Amino acid sequence: MRITVAVVAALSLVAGFAIALLTGNRLAGGIALLAGGVWCAIQLLRMAGPWRTSVVGLVYVAAFAVSHPLGAVIGSWASVLLVAAVTAAVAYLIVPKAASRN
Repeated sequence: MRITVAVVAALSLVAGFAIALLTGNRLAGGIALLAGGVWCAIQLLRMAGPWRTSVVGLVYVAAFAVSHPLGAVIGSWASVLLVAAVTAAVAYLIVPKAASRN
């Protein structure tokens, strides 16, 4: 399950950006971002407890925030993919192996 959470966290950041970009509707992108984040938080809370869930949540929000100024430096898609990869790595590594089935 920790792989699934990591993938969903990363894809939520990518999908949120893609939806906002393709539709021109930032709210729609934000809804995708929020939905993925909430799903991950629910799963993480069960597997890893509130402290680790909070850490991943803070990384998720920070990744979203950092992607904007970083995008001006390295490009929008490169920025989103980079912060998504970092978020996925944190989400995967923070869950103890014993708490997950995969």
